[in-house]
Amino acid sequence: MIRTRSLVSAGSRLCRLAPLALPTAWGGVAVAWKFGCPLARQPGLPMRIATSVVFLSVGLGLVLGLRRGLVRELARVRAVAVAAQQVLLRPLPARLDGLALAAGQLSASRGASVGGDLYEAVATPYGVRIVIGDVRGHGLAALGAVVAVLGSFREAAHDEPELGGVLRRLERTLERHLRERARDEHPARAVTDPVHPAAEEFVTLLLLEVASDGRLAVFNCGHPGPYRLGPVVERLPVGDPLPPLGVLPLPVALAPYTAARLLPGETLVLHTDGAEEARDRRGRFFALDTALAGMPGEVPSALVRRVHTALLHHTGGRLADDVALLVVRNDRVRVPAQPAEPGLRRPRPAPSSHC
Repeated sequence: MIRTRSLVSAGSRLCRLAPLALPTAWGGVAVAWKFGCPLARQPGLPMRIATSVVFLSVGLGLVLGLRRGLVRELARVRAVAVAAQQVLLRPLPARLDGLALAAGQLSASRGASVGGDLYEAVATPYGVRIVIGDVRGHGLAALGAVVAVLGSFREAAHDEPELGGVLRRLERTLERHLRERARDEHPARAVTDPVHPAAEEFVTLLLLEVASDGRLAVFNCGHPGPYRLGPVVERLPVGDPLPPLGVLPLPVALAPYTAARLLPGETLVLHTDGAEEARDRRGRFFALDTALAGMPGEVPSALVRRVHTALLHHTGGRLADDVALLVVRNDRVRVPAQPAEPGLRRPRPAPSSHC
């Protein structure tokens, strides 16, 4: 096994050096000609020009060979980044239990396909459960927390009958991740303070459950509230916010906010704070509510694309933070009350007896 890995590694190195083989060989021939051929050592301007052309060709060949290798390596790195994004933020299904969904992300790190935002939606026996969150920071440094929270949600959403149990699982997973990261980065401190997490790291998130009748159960852990698109665009009430995960422990008693509904035909737009905090060159914030008001009746996928386009136009393509959007539209049909069949009479109530 070890020998096979060594052979594979050697073959990979040879493949990376292949573009330099021809310029190197040509350079060897040029050096041998310069110092081994009497004709090349003759004085005179023509011979100097010929020698300069030979060595310039060698240098140009080496530069082009290196550039070709770097381009190939960059293509491989981008392919790995795209594969990582598909695993972490995999595309949502177009429909889940009568709901139409779409999601998308814009990374603030130039050339990066993934960042510090996360989202997921799964259909469970308890309803469609959705999470959207924002890890402090962006880019590759936030991927560890994204992996921990998403992996925990995808498992807990199916296992926990109560939405509060899902939130507890997310908190425990993030705390364990922060402790392990603190131990790896500061082994000396971990010996004296083994429960010390990376105190400056936290995750804001919104955890929702959509029941079959459109009733919503919501936990808001320091995250921006979503917008509900119906006859008007309004901020959906989500109750009193809890602290972001990783800042303070969650309360002993957890009760979701259940006074909101998503009626058939209404759309819910969940987002991270990068959407509303994006600024243009004059420092003006992006008006997400105004942008959504101009998109009535859009299907979720088209709405995500149009908001992303408006964001990039507003900021001139220079985002200061990652932006994630998740759009949910209730496509369930409201069944009207059925009239009684002809010929059937409702039983009359029995007359009350009086003394």
